[in-house]
Parts: sequence; structure tokens; C-alpha cells
Amino acid sequence: MAFTNYTSFVTVVKNYLARSDLDTQIPDFITLAQHRISRELRTTEMLKVATTSTTDGTVALPNDFLETKELHLLGNPPVTLEYQSPDLFYRNKQSTNSGKPYYYTILDQEFKLAPAPDSSQTMQMLYYAKPTFISSTTASNVYLANYPDALLYATLAEAEPYLMNDARVQTWASLYDRAIASIMLSDKGKQYPNTSLSVTTR
Repeated sequence: MAFTNYTSFVTVVKNYLARSDLDTQIPDFITLAQHRISRELRTTEMLKVATTSTTDGTVALPNDFLETKELHLLGNPPVTLEYQSPDLFYRNKQSTNSGKPYYYTILDQEFKLAPAPDSSQTMQMLYYAKPTFISSTTASNVYLANYPDALLYATLAEAEPYLMNDARVQTWASLYDRAIASIMLSDKGKQYPNTSLSVTTR
């Protein structure tokens, strides 16, 4: 059976486990699997763009934020902000100045910019977003639509300790690791095509 939505995915999990008495537990296994994938996977399909305004040098992280890809201040020309660790961010003493921001760090669920903008700025965020997890109320998401094998293996790996079937944990974990490695390699190929560079002279 193809698992293209939550209901069919639950059925596939039951079939793999050869159990029909886990209706209460399987949703928990699926949720735990999605938390694991959210921590370990970053792909182009997970990227999201958002814009916001800042006047005081702080911007709240999006609710679905996982990791920054790029931050830009829109304008002519646009400015790509450079990440600094919190320690360096405060040691360079730019955080107490005002002007055109060039640096950012992340503290307490916020982006902090330095120097603090001396006028309203529009910031564009390109970031990896955590999808709404599949459930009885959400039929599909980026994991199920694009990486169903990884989601299945992660779910089965979460199920086996509950079933006290430790011998199967390593099997599913190995298949999950292989799927994640394959997904990341494929995604790298999308971002950096294996093509030769050509030089044009005038």
C-alpha cells in the first residue's frame, strides 16, 4: 500500500509491526519520529522565506524556525547579514552602536542585529522550517511527501523499544541512517550541480 496520507501511513506502520493493537501508541511513535527528523534533516524542501520589519535591532524567530540559512536587509543594494556567536557579537562592541546592521546573532528566541538599525529596515529570512506534523488532523507534510522511507524507518525505530523488541531497533536505525544520508546527498546535488565551469573571455 502506498502511504500518501496519515491514515494510509498508520496502516503501513501496523503492517510492518504485524500488530493491530497499537492504535493509541502509533501516533506517539509517528510524532517522536518527526521530532527526530526535524533535528537531523535540512533540505531545500524545508526552506521557507519570510520578511519582517525591525527598528530596534531585534526580530522574533518564526514559530516554525529550525535553523538559519541566510538573512538579508532588503534595499538597494541588499545587505547579507553575517552570523556571529553571542560572545563575538558583544565583544565587537557593534551592538551598542546604531547605523546600518551587518551582523546578527540569536539569543532568547530572537535575532539580534548590530549595529542596531537607525531607521526601519525590512529583513528577509531564509530559514529551515519545521513542518506541521502529520496527524489525524494533518494528512501530509514535507516529510511524508518527500521522504516517506525515512519517516517510516524512524517511526519503526521508535516503536520497537516500546514493544521490547530490541533486536529490531538496530535494523530500523540503520535503514533510517542510510535514508537520511541518501536524502542529504541528493539534496546537495540539487544545490550544487555536477557541471563544469566555463570561462568566457572578451
